[in-house]
Amino acid sequence: MSFRALARASIVVAEVASMYRPSLACAIVALSAAITGPTIARADAVLDWNVIALKTTAAAPFNPPLETRNLAIVHAAMFDAVNSITREFHPYAVALRAPEWASPEAAAIAAAHAALLHLYADQQSTLDAAYSTSIAHLHDGPEKTRGIDIGNAVALRILTMRASDGAAAAVNAVYRPGERPGDWIPTPPGFLPALDPGWGSVQPFFLRHGSQFRPGPPPALNSTRYTRDFEEIRTIGSIGSVTRTQAQTDLARLWISTAAQNWNPVARQLAIAQGLTLSQKARAFALLNLAGADAFIAAWDAKFAYNQWRPVTAIRAADIDGNPATDAAPGWTPLLVTPPFPDYIAGHTTYAGAAQKVLESVFGRHPGSVITLTSVTAPGVVETYTTFKDMADGVVDARVWGGIHWRTSSVRGRTVGEKIGRYAVDRFLGARDDDDSHDRRP
Repeated sequence: MSFRALARASIVVAEVASMYRPSLACAIVALSAAITGPTIARADAVLDWNVIALKTTAAAPFNPPLETRNLAIVHAAMFDAVNSITREFHPYAVALRAPEWASPEAAAIAAAHAALLHLYADQQSTLDAAYSTSIAHLHDGPEKTRGIDIGNAVALRILTMRASDGAAAAVNAVYRPGERPGDWIPTPPGFLPALDPGWGSVQPFFLRHGSQFRPGPPPALNSTRYTRDFEEIRTIGSIGSVTRTQAQTDLARLWISTAAQNWNPVARQLAIAQGLTLSQKARAFALLNLAGADAFIAAWDAKFAYNQWRPVTAIRAADIDGNPATDAAPGWTPLLVTPPFPDYIAGHTTYAGAAQKVLESVFGRHPGSVITLTSVTAPGVVETYTTFKDMADGVVDARVWGGIHWRTSSVRGRTVGEKIGRYAVDRFLGARDDDDSHDRRP
């Protein structure tokens, strides 16, 4: 069997596995990504290790909030390591007095490797092999040696800073589902417990706290808005919908992948197309991934503050929601498998709003290149965009068409994400003024 055929077969298996074991499905999708994913060009340390980082997180058990946190740590380490040498931007957290002749490429490679190795120790052999290949492409000498030292030192400081961010406690927090109509309860087919119920209390990267942009409550069960959301998703989001088009189904399946796995390749495309420098790339990916991590913290804060039930629960139990305009459909099943956490607000669209604003600030609202989006969860599907706004609009629709998020949850999540993105680009990682620069003598 060819590699491509094996990849296609793995997606079929993943669709079945996702109904019973989300972590198994994620591992299968990761296998396909390893087969069909982009070949590492070995030409740019930041782009190379963005790919490596994404493959590393994809090979780990399904956990979108933890994935975004760990990607943020990796890219914060790369940015501060590179920036300690180039000094083009204000640092995120670490600014070593590094000589300008040190290799920023070596610093980026060492920082990413050290961070990933700490976060995914079970993947050491793969990460060590990637490191050996990457670092071997740089000429030996004091520039390379000093760059490696800088990267390792910065990664250690970032990891130490995040060691007390509350992530471990958040994953293991105790949570008891509600018992009233409208409250979230575990959903079929797996009826899994809530994932990372304390994640909203994790220390953000840019925000002051996870509730900084918390939206108001979701629509009341007897409201016109709720009824409208209910009827839309009941019709178009079911697995057997006769109104959903193939194009809508394709888009819903494309966004099964986690948000980070879809938005980071977009940034890579445009970083290459616009010819960003290594330092500019390090900043772009740090902004994207740190804001994306905060988007998930904010989304989880709202999810567990409001505990809104998922469409599959609501539609099957509409006879107890107190709304005479909704009718129960006990056998209703969504197109996609519902993830194990409350609905409001949607994490994918919160990330999308943040990513939109970050990428607009880096590449422009009209970047001038066609954005091509593919995903291993929708083999053969190719989506093209000319703006980040159109892409974020598509994420909102995809979650509704997949039957797993109310439209209001998706729209308000995107709005919260936009606030996070604007907050990030307005306050962090800005260019230094001439009088900000350090003494550049070695």
